[in-house]
Amino acid sequence: MDKAIQGKGEKLSLLHERMEHLVAMLDSIDPEKAGVEDIDRIIAMLDELEAKCQQYRRIGI
Repeated sequence: MDKAIQGKGEKLSLLHERMEHLVAMLDSIDPEKAGVEDIDRIIAMLDELEAKCQQYRRIGI
């Protein structure tokens, strides 16, 4: 994710991939066995996605 992403399509594609990764992680977690670390990672991923969505909204993507 360090490379510069130029096009609108590329940016949206990367955002979509990150969302799919989060969904896959949520699907794989056993709610009975989820620990604090799992919950913290999910919250961090949601925060990152929210920040990226806000950034894209500001620049008009």
